[in-house]
Amino acid sequence: MRKIVLMAVAVLGLSVGSRYACAEETGQITTTIVYDNYPCAEGLKTDWGFSCFVQGMDKTILFDTGRQGDVFMANMEVLKLDPCSVDVVVISHFHGDHTGGLEAFVERNSKVTVYVPAPKRDEFARRLAAKGVEVVWVDKPRTLCPNVYLTGSMGERIIEQSLILGTGEGSVIITGCSHQGIVEILRKTKEIVDRPIDTVFGGFHLAQHSRAQVERIIREFKALGVARPGPTHCTGSEAIAQFREAFGNKCLKLGVGKVLRFPKRLASGETAVRRPASRERLSRR
Repeated sequence: MRKIVLMAVAVLGLSVGSRYACAEETGQITTTIVYDNYPCAEGLKTDWGFSCFVQGMDKTILFDTGRQGDVFMANMEVLKLDPCSVDVVVISHFHGDHTGGLEAFVERNSKVTVYVPAPKRDEFARRLAAKGVEVVWVDKPRTLCPNVYLTGSMGERIIEQSLILGTGEGSVIITGCSHQGIVEILRKTKEIVDRPIDTVFGGFHLAQHSRAQVERIIREFKALGVARPGPTHCTGSEAIAQFREAFGNKCLKLGVGKVLRFPKRLASGETAVRRPASRERLSRR
């Protein structure tokens, strides 16, 4: 009898060990807010702007760089995020509260590729090229690496792009300011990635919207199947309160230092892109 029990325990242990090995193999995607005008963790500086650090994909990605280089780099240090580990920088748009920390960053790591929305800005390109940084101008949707996509340039007066992560829970969208309209970003994501939208977070640019306008936007979120919104930065405190009313505890409370974790996609070789993303050759400009 004892022998049977020991054999059962051994088999159970092997089974549990295999399951955990599988979970360890699939791993996690981690996003950390480095810069925001809302606080979340002690020891970090708040300031108007936004930045997010993405780990766990084939490439480590920095999305936007906040407004002030010293604040940005100080927060990176407190959060123990190594600038030299970054492979790709994505700039959502050219406002200073999203690009201000870039030059301080490339002083520490100039081996990155910086993806910026088209059309090309010569002065911006020259400043980075002088430091040996590779700049890629993005007009159409494109793949950065497996399960990581850019929406491509959107909008008219203010051109902006957003970042999409393919996770085991669905698409995760990171926005800068959503000047082109947060609902338009959601719809564009649906065109690019054949997955439900799990989470969208960042600036939603709703501070000047009326309560009725925000209510309409919230209805669109629900109609498009967004599970968890994370409004912050330029969304506006009243609009954030409305999202919390509408989504309850599924509305993420964000700020500097907030860490969000998502499971990696479990299906190997699964294709998420409806249309081939642009794969132009990288060019040093």
